[in-house]
Amino acid sequence: MKCLVIIPAYNEEQNIVRVIENLKNNYPMYDYVVINDGSGDDTAGLCRRHGYELIDLAVNLGLSGAFQTGLKYAYRNGYDYAIQFDADGQHRPEYIAPMLDKIQEGYDIVIGSRFVTQKKPGSLRMLGSNLISLATRMTTGRKVKDPTSGMRMFNKKMIAEFALNLNYGPEPDTISYLLKQGATIAEVQVEMDERIAGESYLNLSRSVMYMMRMLLSILFIQNFRKRREVKVK
Repeated sequence: MKCLVIIPAYNEEQNIVRVIENLKNNYPMYDYVVINDGSGDDTAGLCRRHGYELIDLAVNLGLSGAFQTGLKYAYRNGYDYAIQFDADGQHRPEYIAPMLDKIQEGYDIVIGSRFVTQKKPGSLRMLGSNLISLATRMTTGRKVKDPTSGMRMFNKKMIAEFALNLNYGPEPDTISYLLKQGATIAEVQVEMDERIAGESYLNLSRSVMYMMRMLLSILFIQNFRKRREVKVK
């Protein structure tokens, strides 16, 4: 069993060393790769000086492009599982093991969810999460409690499908689309930390635009997508 931790990183010079050193020192059973997404700071330089596993993109492709790069790497190197992992230190690697246990029950995707056993706090951001959950349930009949979680694990079949198809972003609308197409998805309770350093890309205005884009995609655009399944090596 081979599991790859894919770490898209954009301007994370203040966090990347702490995140990778934690993985290397405490979780050496997992392989990892940093996808430097055209950062304008010293993210790539730090990775090179420390000898980290690095794919250095020449331009900024955004999260979808960076993560698909990582899944292409996982596909070409024969990994059984791959997990999306934030470079800002919010995701805790101790939850990789229970997610692996869950996905080996036969699921295609396992989401590290903050809200399997915990209630969502009342905030504008959680309102958006609730609306996306509702839209997903309306269109698929399935409830995803933490649709915006960025901690997602994929099995070998999903690695191939994400690696070889266009428009497969690691976003809630793709989860909704795959559910509608028959993919099996589970959630595992996790805890996430607050960002210690640096700034998140998602400010208030971008968060609102993101929510609207996801709702439009889930409720309307996904109805016109056609799935092209791929063969697993």
